[in-house]
Amino acid sequence: MTEQATKLHCDPAKRHDFVLVFDVTDGNPNGDPDAGNLPRTDPETLQGLVTDVSLKRKVRNFVALVGEDEPEERKNALNIYVEHRGILNAQHRKSYKALNIPTSETGEEEIKDSGLLDFFTEHQPDGFSLVQMPGDEEKYKLVYSGELSKEDRDAVLDEIGQEDAKAKTFAKKVASQAKERKATREQVEDARDWMCKNFFDIRMFGAVMSTKINAGQVRGPVQMTFARSIDPILPQDIAITRVAITREEEKDDKETEMGRKTLIPYGLYVGHGFFSPHLATQTGVTTEDLELFWNALVHMWSFDRSASRGLMAPRGLYVFTHGNKLGNAPSHKLFELVKIPKANGSPRTFDEYNVEAPAEGPLDDSGFPGVTLTKVLE
Repeated sequence: MTEQATKLHCDPAKRHDFVLVFDVTDGNPNGDPDAGNLPRTDPETLQGLVTDVSLKRKVRNFVALVGEDEPEERKNALNIYVEHRGILNAQHRKSYKALNIPTSETGEEEIKDSGLLDFFTEHQPDGFSLVQMPGDEEKYKLVYSGELSKEDRDAVLDEIGQEDAKAKTFAKKVASQAKERKATREQVEDARDWMCKNFFDIRMFGAVMSTKINAGQVRGPVQMTFARSIDPILPQDIAITRVAITREEEKDDKETEMGRKTLIPYGLYVGHGFFSPHLATQTGVTTEDLELFWNALVHMWSFDRSASRGLMAPRGLYVFTHGNKLGNAPSHKLFELVKIPKANGSPRTFDEYNVEAPAEGPLDDSGFPGVTLTKVLE
């Protein structure tokens, strides 16, 4: 294939459907909190399941690592919206701050106590400012911008209180007068566009950002299904011991503590995904974004290791690229071209499976003119 042809799968102006194949050995690929964190299963077929949320978390983590070493301009475009222990409204606030969109009406109160005036003349806490009263050079008021998050505001008030309890009480009264300000439709759209430009996972997966600080809603061009194992899996709950004791008062009563570890001996999983060029245009997906996404699906496993997940590895990534934006074939028909028959007995390695797929390149001979298959990983 020519270099141009091999890059077809990185073109955001084209429609792509893809098949992701991965396996796990002696690990738990995705625990179910409703079942004591046992590996997720279909209760009827006993096939294993891995959610799309789990897979996208791995993509996000990989992109965050890649972004650390990118030039500043590119790095700013690879921020992650759904961060570990992140606060979504705080992410929205970044767009309002960058675009100078106020999130609330200010709170203000005239300072009639000379002691308070002296304090706020000497101290200028974040979010607060000392403003001269109109028409009177001798009078001042304390103004709270209302732009701080609740956590930041409380932290500032605590800092004031460490210096002067009376000043804290006054500042708290001023802050309580700030009122939430509803953004206009145009401001929400501007915030939405800023979020798409600066957060990789919003550009790719979309997000609902119409919360307290409204940054709109984004429908992402990349959608992924649950991954399902080819064969039934057998979740196991194994007892483990630890020679260290948690509590001091128990040191004379026992020498070890018991724990549990859940896993499956082996499972080969297949997931499917879709890329819409129409939605990609709306969110601003670039060629670099799409190439990074494919790289993430191949390499993210190496940066998501843990004892509980065992050995997880990618085994195949097949991308079907359509010449027509609206598609040249139904997705499910293309997915059927990647065939993985069930293994005999109880499979324990990938070698026990036989993955069948057409040759890389145009699929005209396979009955799908206008569709090109790229084997990113085989």
